[in-house]
Amino acid sequence: MTASCCENSVDSKSSLSGLAPLEGILFDVDGTLCDSDPLHHYAFREMLQEIGFNGGVPIDEDFFIENIAGKHNDDIARALFPDDFQRGLKFTDDKEAMFRRLAAEQLKPLDGLYKLKKWVEDRGLKRAAVTNAPRPNAELMISRLGLSDFFDAVIIGSECDHAKPHPDPYLKALDILKASKDHTFIFEDSVSGIKAGVAAGMQVVGIATRNPEHLLMQAKPAFLIKDYADPKLWEALEELDRKEGKASNGA
Repeated sequence: MTASCCENSVDSKSSLSGLAPLEGILFDVDGTLCDSDPLHHYAFREMLQEIGFNGGVPIDEDFFIENIAGKHNDDIARALFPDDFQRGLKFTDDKEAMFRRLAAEQLKPLDGLYKLKKWVEDRGLKRAAVTNAPRPNAELMISRLGLSDFFDAVIIGSECDHAKPHPDPYLKALDILKASKDHTFIFEDSVSGIKAGVAAGMQVVGIATRNPEHLLMQAKPAFLIKDYADPKLWEALEELDRKEGKASNGA
C-alpha cells in the first residue's frame, strides 16, 4: 500500500478501503492536529541563539527539520549538546516551557480538523493521541484545540519503553483501545512518526504540514495529504464508507 515517490504514484494509491471495517484512528499531535512546528522552531532558534549555539548564527528551517522536528527530547538533547547531556535536558525543559507560553496564545487547528472529528464521532471509532511531546505539552495542545473529550487515550513516548521512531507508542495505543492494527490507521506529519507507525504494522496517512514531501515518502506512508481538508483524504474516507456499506453523510 505504499507509494514510492512523486505525485502520480501517491494519487493512484490513496486508498484505505483495505482497513474495512475500520475500528480506530490514531493521531500524532505536533504538526498533525495543529501546525505547531513554527512555534517550536521559534523557541529553539531564540534560546539557542541566546547561548551562542552555532557561533550565535540562528538555526534555519533545514537544521530544525533534520535535527529536531518529530524527535524525542532525549535525542534532541544529545544532538545539540553531545558533550553535556544533562545540560541538553535542562535546555529542552526550558524550551518546552517557552513553547507552552507561545502555544497558549497562538495554537490553531489544522484545516479540516473539526470536519474529520465529526466524521470520526459519527462512526463511533476508537481514537487516541500518540506523541513524543512531553505530557504537559500534549495536554495543553489537546485542551487548546478543544479535543480533551475527543480522545479515549493520550500516549506519551517517554512513558513507553521506547519513543518514536520505535513502534512502542503505537502498539501501546492499540492495546489500550483494544483495536486491531489491520483495522486502524494513523495520521502523522514527521519521518520519525511515520516510521513508528509503519514499524507497528499500520497504514499511515502522512501530512505534509512542514516536512518536505520527498522525505516523508521515504518513510513509506500509505499516501500524503496537505491537511484534513484535502480532497484526497475525503475520497479515501468515502471509499471506505462505501466498502463498509455506510452512508457518507457529512463527509
